[in-house]
Amino acid sequence: MSDVLDLTRDLIARKSITPDDAGCQALIAARLQAAGFSIESLRYGDVDNLWATHGQGAPVLVLLGHTDVVPSGPVEAWTSDPFAPEIRDGVLYGRGAADMKSGVAAFVVAAERFVAAHPGHTGTLALLLTSDEEGDAIDGVRRVARTFEERGTRIDWCITGEPSSTATLGDLLRVGRRGSLSATLTVRGVQGHVAYPDKARNPIHDAAPALAELVARRWDDGYESFPPTSLQISNIAAGTGATNIIPGTATVQFNLRYTPHWDAPTLEGEIAALLDRHGLDYTLAWHRSGEPFYTPEGPLRAAAREVLTAFAGTPPEESTGGGTSDARFIAPLGAQCIEIGPVNASIHQVDEHIRVADLDALPDLYEALIARLLPPAR
Repeated sequence: MSDVLDLTRDLIARKSITPDDAGCQALIAARLQAAGFSIESLRYGDVDNLWATHGQGAPVLVLLGHTDVVPSGPVEAWTSDPFAPEIRDGVLYGRGAADMKSGVAAFVVAAERFVAAHPGHTGTLALLLTSDEEGDAIDGVRRVARTFEERGTRIDWCITGEPSSTATLGDLLRVGRRGSLSATLTVRGVQGHVAYPDKARNPIHDAAPALAELVARRWDDGYESFPPTSLQISNIAAGTGATNIIPGTATVQFNLRYTPHWDAPTLEGEIAALLDRHGLDYTLAWHRSGEPFYTPEGPLRAAAREVLTAFAGTPPEESTGGGTSDARFIAPLGAQCIEIGPVNASIHQVDEHIRVADLDALPDLYEALIARLLPPAR
């Protein structure tokens, strides 16, 4: 078996359901320290974060990943134990096989190979791992980024190993992500009997015109390779379950995925003004998941395009789609960020998996990219 396959299996076998690292980072730290990396463990609350560096000075290239996974769901729904990695017909199965213990293992193997071949490379090669990507994302990379900002830690380029390929390894290069802003809107009315609406005030009826305006609005026409900003209502709740009671409150949850035309404070102000204009009696609680980021044409994007074209045989699609990633916390430090990783078709699903052939190729892909960005010192 290959080194990357062995390490991926070792990581999958550790039941690191967010935010529990379950010893993954200790295993990785020992390997990287033996390879000559300087190791720093940054634990905040219940979250483990690992910062490993080799070399010095600029440019600083960071390989960003996470060791935590989502819960498996009912174990009996899986063909095999989700935390007992198993290969069937050339495919490795287990929770985290795609998201993202394979990417983390490939980062480690690529880093080991690169520094062994080029101990005097230009600049700094670093790995940043957290156990809080799949959870609240409070004490993980978000908190580490704040520490880096306080220290003045510089990052020039960041490669996130999230599963981003769609059909074949290397067919997609993610060059940014939309911002994500969530809200819980509570509209207050007056509870009463449905037969006497004059003695009550229905918060659902009050909220409906405002909600209709929110969902009908065209926020923008997109930005560069970003699709237009989208607002989606995810939950509406009101009432006691009885059909003859006008509810006293209604709760609405919604989310915006937005382009660099916007930032969270501006969107919050726009929406509050709309609700005020409709005369609602309301409270609004916001959760800012992350601002949008975008990597324009430059050395990082060009190197990634060239390496992926060589691996996939055709130029990759360059996209800003998908959800969020921890790169949203690194980009504000001034870093250019891209995402390259395995096929994402099975992530968070029962029988999550990765093709062994793809796993074996992944360290070569990352090592080639590292070598392009941090060439041997002359």
